Amino acid sequence: MVMLHSLSCWVSRPAISSSLVKKEKHPWSNFLSGVFELMSLVISGMKSIMDRNEDFTFLKSMIMERRFHLLVKIHARLRRFGSRNPVPVRDNAKSLACNLAEELWTQVASAECSELISLLSNPHIKGLLSVHDIVAQKGYDPELPPLPDNIEEEDEDSVKIISLFKSQEPLGATIKRDESTGAIVVARIMRGGAADRSGLIHEGDELREVNGVQMEDKTPEEIIPIMAQSQGEVTFKVIPVPGIKEELSANETMLFVRSLFDYNPEEDPAIPCRQAGLGFKRGDILQIVNQEDDTWWQACRHGDSNSRAGLIPSRQLQERRVALQRPKALFKPQRVPNKVTVVEDADYGAITGIHIAGLRRSFRLGRRGGRSGNVESKRKSQEMGGATQTPTYLEVAPYCREHKEGRRLVLLVGPSGVGLSEMKRRLLLSDPDHYGVTVPHTTREKRKQEKDGVEYHFVSRQTFEMDIVNHKFLEYGEHRGNYYGTSLESVHKVIGEDKVCLLDVQPNTVQRLHTTEFKPCVVFVKPPSIQELRFSRRKATLISTQDMTKLTKTFSEEDFEDMISSAEAMDSQYGHLFEMVVVNGDFAMAFNKLRAELEKLETEAPQWIPVEWTSHTKQNTESVC
Repeated sequence: MVMLHSLSCWVSRPAISSSLVKKEKHPWSNFLSGVFELMSLVISGMKSIMDRNEDFTFLKSMIMERRFHLLVKIHARLRRFGSRNPVPVRDNAKSLACNLAEELWTQVASAECSELISLLSNPHIKGLLSVHDIVAQKGYDPELPPLPDNIEEEDEDSVKIISLFKSQEPLGATIKRDESTGAIVVARIMRGGAADRSGLIHEGDELREVNGVQMEDKTPEEIIPIMAQSQGEVTFKVIPVPGIKEELSANETMLFVRSLFDYNPEEDPAIPCRQAGLGFKRGDILQIVNQEDDTWWQACRHGDSNSRAGLIPSRQLQERRVALQRPKALFKPQRVPNKVTVVEDADYGAITGIHIAGLRRSFRLGRRGGRSGNVESKRKSQEMGGATQTPTYLEVAPYCREHKEGRRLVLLVGPSGVGLSEMKRRLLLSDPDHYGVTVPHTTREKRKQEKDGVEYHFVSRQTFEMDIVNHKFLEYGEHRGNYYGTSLESVHKVIGEDKVCLLDVQPNTVQRLHTTEFKPCVVFVKPPSIQELRFSRRKATLISTQDMTKLTKTFSEEDFEDMISSAEAMDSQYGHLFEMVVVNGDFAMAFNKLRAELEKLETEAPQWIPVEWTSHTKQNTESVC
């Protein structure tokens, strides 16, 4: 075989002395020969099964690489060396070399003696011999400092001296004064911190000294700067709490949640230690690593390179806070429009050769959800334990879509006039093979240019009302004496075509679709500040029914205020269901952000969805990821 011959020739070339090769013991020579023969067989065997020629060329060049062969020989020598289990002849090579150099100075001067003295005096040689002696004497184990002389005899069995090397990072522990004994004790150990990694300090340990400074007469506020300013080796004298095991469990709690509110520990006066707090934004994925405290949990932000845990309010604490703040919101004056001022109604024909169906929203005026939708909303609210009333954390799990599963439903939610229909239209135009929209049903008469099943599904009033009774509509409404509605069947049809179904719905409809079947990604499109609205939409027009003689009008100041107040109400009541939030100030920027986020749903894995959506497919999901 040509390849085997070339490998054998390479082994025998004089890059490594032939005398060394001859001295190889027979078993290790066989080992090297076997490795090289195996590599040649790999090359010859892979050529026939590799699809691309460049892959075979890469594999061949890697195996034939000189450095790769040297690594194989080094590996063989290390294995041979390890099997011998060598023992050092002397463990005082450095002192022996010093004594030899002193004796050479007394001898008759010669070139050889001078050269040897120079070598023995070389700092690198001295360092090498020093390392040799340390390894031979096994002197590389850490040495603990001696016990202080002032340890009281009766405390000798219970006092523990702990030395930790502290860098710039915090120690990862909080302290408090025990109300019953008056002692300074460790209140909390933060997961991932220096104290936690050491496994030597535990919650409840009594702190006596820090670097020789007595703690008995100091307050926690005075001790914190002492601990924060300590660098390098920090020595603690502690009395361990009885009954605590020295070993910590290696298994962390695998509980992930999506935060449903913003939190800044610097603005929280109730947090035990602001430096130990973990700030986060609504929508961040957090891993809860400790829930032993009913008030303060320990958590890490998922994807953060810093593995140290921080303090966050527990669900119970945050729910109490929301409950206390709710009375203020109840008495906050809000503008509630007493009449409908905005209707989004547009017929989109063929645009650049693509017919846009299902973008009509004439039934916005009288939109109503099916009866079953209300029942579903109530059931969901009960299952979430009142999450609608007090949104705190939503337990989530990683999810990867299987090929046989339909794509996730995308729900666009926002107040009238914010631009939902236009965003949906732009998404559909950007990739009509990937995105799809539903074709609504209506009872109005078909116009000459319209086709059944393209612009609308035209049905009789009796059929429509029967479908309402049978709960076949997600949403329906009546406008100018005609019914309009979006059916569940039309949603299934788009998903069955392996497309992302785009729906713009009222927030109360989201509850009905918030199920394992659809796994919707709910996008909340909210308006910017009223100043930006005045600047960006003053010249824009909207469709109105206040004046039947004039179908369009410009936005008014009242429209802007209604849009913002409506968005605030939606966010307050349904914000826990929103997976994405897009602020539509500049339409181009908002659209690009929305499109980029939706593309991540298709390309990035895993996604984080409510844990109840993955309970029955957990094993399959884990295998795909």
